[in-house]
Amino acid sequence: MDINKRTILWIVFSVSLVILWNEWMISTGRPSMFSSNTTQTVKAPAAAAPAALAASGAAALPGASADPAAFKSERITITTDVIKVDIDTLGGQVKRLELLKFKGAGNPGWFGGCFGLFKWCQPDEGKQNEVLFDEGANHAYLAQTGLVGGPFPTHNTGFTVQPGVRTLGDGKQIQLVMEAVQGGVKLTKTFTFKRGDYVIDVRHDVANVGTEKVTPQLYMQLVHDGNKPVGDSFFNSSYTGPTLYTPQDKYQKLTFEKVEKAAAEDERKGNDAASKALHPQRADGGWFAISQHFFVSAFVPPANIARDIFTKKLSPNMYAIGNLMTLPSLAPGASAAIDSKLYSGPQIAHLLENVSPGLELVKDYGWLTIIAKPIFWVMEQIHSVLGNWGWTIIAFTILIKLAFFPLSAAGYRSMAKMKLVTPKMTAIRERYKGDPQKMNQATMELYKTEKINPLGGCLPILIQMPVFIALYWVLNASVEIRGAPWIGWITDLAQHDPWCILPVLYAISMFITTKLNPAPADPMQAKMMLFMPLAFSVMFFFFPSGLVLYWVVNNVLSIGQQWVITKKYAPSTV
Repeated sequence: MDINKRTILWIVFSVSLVILWNEWMISTGRPSMFSSNTTQTVKAPAAAAPAALAASGAAALPGASADPAAFKSERITITTDVIKVDIDTLGGQVKRLELLKFKGAGNPGWFGGCFGLFKWCQPDEGKQNEVLFDEGANHAYLAQTGLVGGPFPTHNTGFTVQPGVRTLGDGKQIQLVMEAVQGGVKLTKTFTFKRGDYVIDVRHDVANVGTEKVTPQLYMQLVHDGNKPVGDSFFNSSYTGPTLYTPQDKYQKLTFEKVEKAAAEDERKGNDAASKALHPQRADGGWFAISQHFFVSAFVPPANIARDIFTKKLSPNMYAIGNLMTLPSLAPGASAAIDSKLYSGPQIAHLLENVSPGLELVKDYGWLTIIAKPIFWVMEQIHSVLGNWGWTIIAFTILIKLAFFPLSAAGYRSMAKMKLVTPKMTAIRERYKGDPQKMNQATMELYKTEKINPLGGCLPILIQMPVFIALYWVLNASVEIRGAPWIGWITDLAQHDPWCILPVLYAISMFITTKLNPAPADPMQAKMMLFMPLAFSVMFFFFPSGLVLYWVVNNVLSIGQQWVITKKYAPSTV
């Protein structure tokens, strides 16, 4: 039994060292040992995507139109009270979207910016606003729409812009109208921006201005490189990639890795060009999105219109997810229109629920969603009273401790009994150290005589673990906590503690907890038990301060409860 415990402790310690080393590698710009999804340089998708698609020869997907080099594009900037958006006249692409109410994630230095006395490892607080859609040397994130089925306007066609207001001001909404004509088809894009809203209404009016009947198809797609967003790390990581929802198959994560593997498999099999370009999934509703930690961008086409959902590798380290919808056949002079939504903003559940059914599922609570959702609802109610997320975490921790008080008390009583019989356990080990079988028999007899359940201290913890894990995901996934201050030095509960005060308090509380527990009979195991709080507190240097605050408060309450029970109940059980 001692050998098994010692082995487990060494495994935990070794894994902790590996994780710490990996975090240092990431913090200093080196590739992670656990992921091949490291930052790569990407080409500008405006040119790369159509070239790749045109080479595929796939008529069902957006391809190249007129040479974009012949068109002098410009960006039209629209500003509301919550977003600032740049839309390119080349294709009407959303090239940049800035969230005016959210600050960007900093770039924490080694050890998460702890030991702030040293300038080289202080955190960059990220004074700039959070930017979703954007394009640069190491990043590409775009929203594109257009027509296929002929030489029609695509996201590489030059559009003319109608004059209008570009800043919301005192109004309730503003519009940007863009037009392009190609192949006898006129495409008009109308973007509508509303006050206090992260939803952009996107209307596509398609008119046949030629002399022949046409049957165009409208595509909408989101393009993203395969890199993780800034600030993502092993200890504070989340899913980044394509997601979708359909009434038939519900919520799905596709991942850039799956898209890459599908493209490689097609190339290996030598499939034809159309197969390489399109991996369709038929649906008659739903949405598709690019999700990342705290934020999401989602296209929501109109419901009850059949569409093909496609994913595609556009070029090295660049991918697309989109919808393709067939419009009615248009005779000369006829027209059709499709109204869609583009949500690009925070993963706030009540906002997402109002946009489309199932969109709130992008707020990823992991496999314990059924527990995490009620937890967050309770925390929201507490926050509505206290108005501070730090105090909300503390109040919720107290409620959890009260709810599990009887269970914890039973565990602490069992540990108190174990502590009292430790001298007898030591004597048994000394007496039968050469005969493990007799040692186990004598130990079990001692448990029976003293009426001790050897698992009494473990079972309460195991029962509570799902709640603790769910709370971890709630604190890790909730954008409401991002940028929320507590007191003094804690200005963002979603970021690490810049002065490492909470991790140090955690280490102290764990040390006290260890001293209150019965000491292992094996001296080596006892030393390891004293060292483990230090190892785990080092890992907590990287954790969001809100999570560490929860554990500190939980440990302090546990120490008080354990001390009282040890003093009050243990003597009467001897």
